[in-house]
Amino acid sequence: MENVVRVLQSVGSMDRGGQETFIMNVYRNIDRKKLQFDFLINSPNKCDYEDEIVSMGGIIHRIPRRFPHYTKHLRCLDKFLKNNKQYSTIHQHTSNNFAVSTIISAKKHKLKKIIYHSHCSRSEKSFMGEMFDFIYTPKIQRYATHYLACSDDSADYLFGGYIDKSKIKIINNGIDATKFAFNIERRDKKRKELNIEDKFVIGNIARFAESKNHTFIIDIFAQLHRNNSNAVLMLVGDGELRNAMEEKVETLGLKDNVMFTGVRADILDLLSAMDVFLLPSLFEGLPVTLIEAQASGLHCIASDTITSEAKITELLEYISLKESPSYWASKILSLAKYERNDMRNKIRRAGFDIKEVARKLEKFYLEGEKL
Repeated sequence: MENVVRVLQSVGSMDRGGQETFIMNVYRNIDRKKLQFDFLINSPNKCDYEDEIVSMGGIIHRIPRRFPHYTKHLRCLDKFLKNNKQYSTIHQHTSNNFAVSTIISAKKHKLKKIIYHSHCSRSEKSFMGEMFDFIYTPKIQRYATHYLACSDDSADYLFGGYIDKSKIKIINNGIDATKFAFNIERRDKKRKELNIEDKFVIGNIARFAESKNHTFIIDIFAQLHRNNSNAVLMLVGDGELRNAMEEKVETLGLKDNVMFTGVRADILDLLSAMDVFLLPSLFEGLPVTLIEAQASGLHCIASDTITSEAKITELLEYISLKESPSYWASKILSLAKYERNDMRNKIRRAGFDIKEVARKLEKFYLEGEKL
């Protein structure tokens, strides 16, 4: 359609991660007769959300990863923006300042709206990462026209000290509250399918990376299982540390009690099947999974390193990572039985309803309205 405005979403890949899920949640809820998302990604492989993007009319563009061939990446990025003048808006999603190369190139090619969106409150810093922060963080204001963040912590992390706080807008990681509402039939069906009908299920949904603290999750579960042999740990996701965690589980003799599900598309069913959601991350931005878990009526135990903005219901409790695994285990065991309630209205009142978030972003993209 000729009058459709196309916005370029720039992101590392479109697999099932937190920021990618947020983008897709927005994409599903915009008026695609007026607005379309296309994607500029660095992943050479087919991504989890790729088929859905194409089915909704989106176009996926690929350029090389930033590392180890940074010069090639810059050259291809520059060529892409030079040859694709149909894009006047680029929305860069990032967890660190490696992505500053995109907004520098966008500024060079005179895009009208250059959005820099922080999705994390810290990153797993390498020497290269520290160098990029030192060089480029003070310069972000030269290149971006708009600054977004998923929480106050993520705003401070990427923009703190260099961008006036009044210029940074917090965009909630909204979800479809109705879709994630607890459903007993869905719970019973999924638990039967997974052969965990009579189990006490502790769940986690996260990429297997250092920041997600899976080794501590397994330590907690080892303590918990000593007191409740009927307990099962469900780890949903994939990543570079998965093999190491599988080895740790086997060493602890817990192989029959820990489920490694891999990446899944049935997250709402798995949340219904769980009894407690556990997220002791070293750092996060504002994890979508915590919002989804609360929407499902799950009691959630999370590390106090995660922003307080994630606590939108009384179901979420924070614990210090300085506490022992046995302390965490005792807290989880105290939540073995409770009634799952409908949290949809609380999710909406807290401003995390995706329809409202998508409506605001749509007006921002199309009409330039303030967020």
